[in-house]
Amino acid sequence: MTTTTTRQREQWLRPLRVQEVPRLRLVCFPHAGGAAGFFRTWAARLPEGVELYGVQYPGRQDRLREPHAASMDELAGPVAAALAPMGEVPLALFGHSMGAAVAHETVRRLETLLGGPIAALVVSGRPAPHLAHPGQVHLGGERALLEDLRRLGGTSDEVLDDPALRELILPTLEADYRLIETYRPHEAGPIATPICAAVGAADPEADHDEAAAWNGCTTGPFRLWAFPGGHFYLVPHEGELVEQVLQFCGLPGSWPSTP
Repeated sequence: MTTTTTRQREQWLRPLRVQEVPRLRLVCFPHAGGAAGFFRTWAARLPEGVELYGVQYPGRQDRLREPHAASMDELAGPVAAALAPMGEVPLALFGHSMGAAVAHETVRRLETLLGGPIAALVVSGRPAPHLAHPGQVHLGGERALLEDLRRLGGTSDEVLDDPALRELILPTLEADYRLIETYRPHEAGPIATPICAAVGAADPEADHDEAAAWNGCTTGPFRLWAFPGGHFYLVPHEGELVEQVLQFCGLPGSWPSTP
């Protein structure tokens, strides 16, 4: 691996679980306003041989001094370049909400770089690209952003009611909302990578049919899972979701983790 590639990997990927002999690399893309550490608790649920990485977008946490991404290309392109040298081990990508769109665009680029499909793409809490809802929350300022966070339920009231914490997270939220609300997918054919779509039964952002429409985005196998709950169903149902992801990747879902 060249120095440039190593630097890209360290910039964009946070290793949450590294294995001496990996058999699968699971790479997770967070929602708008989220960070790589959102998936840290998944590590304890993974079997031996499965590595876990979280994608760290610029403009937050240890990348706070970097400008936020202004377009999908600024996220998916560098992440695909960082992941391509890791493709000697099967890769599976998981993305939630905005992260689902970023993961999908990353897979499209990875298939070009690697010359074929990766192991799996799991998209969560987002309609298929051609059904994505247009949005203008990013134009409404602090009040609109906070109202939408409360609607989706992904952030605690303690954070939203704390002026210092709001000041810290709102620039990132505004930038992420602007990116995903103005994102328009390129008119391209389906990918070859197998896709699984996961959705909360009461998710206001994606209903069952909108999630099922991801079926048309792949020429490979497709599966749809529905879980109880809303947009952030994946928090209370983390164990079930991780188990399903492992099964979709061809690994035993109840395989116990090692310390």
